[in-house]
Amino acid sequence: MGDKLVDAAKAAMQRAYAPYSKFHVGAALEAEDGTVFTGCNVENASFGGTICAERTAVVTAVAAGKKKFRRIVVVSDAKEPVAPCGMCRQFLAEFGTGLSVVSVGSDGTTKSWTLAELLPSAFTGADFAGGAGR
Repeated sequence: MGDKLVDAAKAAMQRAYAPYSKFHVGAALEAEDGTVFTGCNVENASFGGTICAERTAVVTAVAAGKKKFRRIVVVSDAKEPVAPCGMCRQFLAEFGTGLSVVSVGSDGTTKSWTLAELLPSAFTGADFAGGAGR
């Protein structure tokens, strides 16, 4: 594909820690200013302590002071492109549902969505009393 985000996500996938599922995922998140943040899945024996690649990338970006994003690319060792899990969709929605989401399978096949397509009627801070937009 020749895309810097795809390359960054593939590199991150190589660093995944997935001794239980053997499912390796990497993500590259592009901030509004073009800065790229990567993440990989990190599993835990307690399973609930596992963190996905997409959330790792977001946490890294926020820790660096970025909160506005254009696009996220997710790669995995699954043959077909996989969409972010429900928890990652909700986590990403905190920063806007206009985000472009691209997934790349191990065979090079890509699939794209907006976050709004993956999470219609997203629950956001505007949905509770005192939240933005109320």
